[in-house]
Amino acid sequence: MSAPILRRLDALRATTRPWVRAGERIGVVPTMGALHDGHLSLVAAARAACDRVIVTIFVNPRQFNNAADLANYPRTEDEDARKLARFGVDALWVPDADQMYPAAFATTVSVAGLTDVMEGAYRPGHFDGVATVVTKLFVQTAATDAFFGEKDYQQLLVVRRLAADLDLGVTVHGCPTIRDIDGLALSSRNLLLSDRARTMAPRLHEEMEAVAQGLRAGQPFAALREAALTRLDKAGFTGTDYLDLRAQDDLAALEAPERPARLFAAAWLAGVRLIDNIAVD
Repeated sequence: MSAPILRRLDALRATTRPWVRAGERIGVVPTMGALHDGHLSLVAAARAACDRVIVTIFVNPRQFNNAADLANYPRTEDEDARKLARFGVDALWVPDADQMYPAAFATTVSVAGLTDVMEGAYRPGHFDGVATVVTKLFVQTAATDAFFGEKDYQQLLVVRRLAADLDLGVTVHGCPTIRDIDGLALSSRNLLLSDRARTMAPRLHEEMEAVAQGLRAGQPFAALREAALTRLDKAGFTGTDYLDLRAQDDLAALEAPERPARLFAAAWLAGVRLIDNIAVD
């Protein structure tokens, strides 16, 4: 059975009010639509942990710093609703633009420190847009729990920080990255890859695994990084924004995984920007 699609805030609040009064756990899965198995794994986790589940679909203009990227972002609402039907989702929150950013909207939520590197450095204003819309979604849905994928690990840390700092009362759950059979991390942006580029895309994950293996063997990160960048260039990638080794808790730059660490990458292939990260034990 398909969940009701709610587009106005008064309808959403009328729906959640009895749940809140009953003390039910309300899980929210924030998305921008174009749902894939990675998103659906978050919905399954929310369904298992919570009494009620709300999936949000909103292509947030405030987290795009490129107008063409915003215009090209896949929008597949009808298909998304069909994919969610089997999970018993209680509501789909698909707000009209004026429900998120009404006239004279003037507030921005910013998280310092965690947003200074990687995606924050290459996409100015991106995390302000993420933090603002996520804060609004948490408040609008009366969420007690929220579910995010580790594929966007920096975003996960930012959301955890804002939820704690603002006393929002939301437990933020990180769920494992879901990959295709060839290792490519699932992403809505993968729909933008040509057939040829799609066959090349898993090379990013392969090179990251090669670097991680070298680190586990005690090889220096700088040399491993340089060799991986060279191989990506030869494989047809048109640029790598970053290939960083960073601490898992605070994203401090590392030269060796002397504490729990992750390898992060963002690279361009046929005009599509791919991001990924893996743990380095």
